[in-house]
Amino acid sequence: MDTFVFDSEDLDATEAMLNAAYTKMRIGSSQEWTRAQVARDVLGTISVDQVELGFDMAYRADPLGRVCLCEMESGAIEETFADGSTDTFVSGDLALIAPPDEPYSGVVRGARYRLTMFDPKLLTQVAAAIPGREAGPVRLTHHRPVSDAAVAQLRQVIRWLQQHVLDVPEARESPLIAASAGQCLAAGVLQAFPNNASPDPTVVDRRDAHPDTLRRAIAYIEAHANEPITVADIAAGAYVTIRAVQLAFRKHLNSTPMSYLRKVRLAGAHEQLRATGPGGQTVTGVAADWGFAHPGRFAGAYREAYGVSPQTTLHD
Repeated sequence: MDTFVFDSEDLDATEAMLNAAYTKMRIGSSQEWTRAQVARDVLGTISVDQVELGFDMAYRADPLGRVCLCEMESGAIEETFADGSTDTFVSGDLALIAPPDEPYSGVVRGARYRLTMFDPKLLTQVAAAIPGREAGPVRLTHHRPVSDAAVAQLRQVIRWLQQHVLDVPEARESPLIAASAGQCLAAGVLQAFPNNASPDPTVVDRRDAHPDTLRRAIAYIEAHANEPITVADIAAGAYVTIRAVQLAFRKHLNSTPMSYLRKVRLAGAHEQLRATGPGGQTVTGVAADWGFAHPGRFAGAYREAYGVSPQTTLHD
């Protein structure tokens, strides 16, 4: 994927763009004025598209292969799913359109909307951290969210992604932040939409809290703290299940693997600030290097840990 801006009144050009940017599809319209505008922003494997179609456009498309969140701002999208069911998305809706593994069709009626897309494999990766969950791919089982509260939380994640990552050059260039943003987005989708990732609370790992598990996990974290690792990576590095590594951290440190990772990254940022001379990196740049996308929250965590602001450390 690449960032791009598209603006055309040529329906053939619009169809070519949609085929290149999304999936193979055919479109059509009975209207003479067919202006289409698309602006794509990219962060790692996440793409965020602002789309405006100033006409009614019918479409028939192959499977998209990506999770596609649609936030409607105006107009309507009337979608027909592979099983023959239909739904209409209007202003204010946040829903899943274009199922990853099924063809879809419908009509866009003079609409403006935002599409946030990512690889479905990320859902499985994030769901692997759910205690007691059986292995296997995660499927989203319905395109409408489970509650208004869940939608509100997911909107906050999307706004955070836009305002504190995509709009901040230092943040968007950090592979750690890109990985964290993808995980947060996938977790928000799992929270907001029905899926098959429900955990089994009766599952217990017999190797749950052994000190050797903690030792191996800490060694892995400290060796890979400047890489975009997940709790699944930490568990694999400790040669145990995710459940086992979570229980080990809880029993021996009253913490979680990811909380410990954040502490190690904060320490790494501290050492980098101390080593940076005059005219070197900024606090925001160092924070981004270690996966902290929000400068204010980084400064708060840093002050709590070290008793001074990161700016003070940098200048001293």
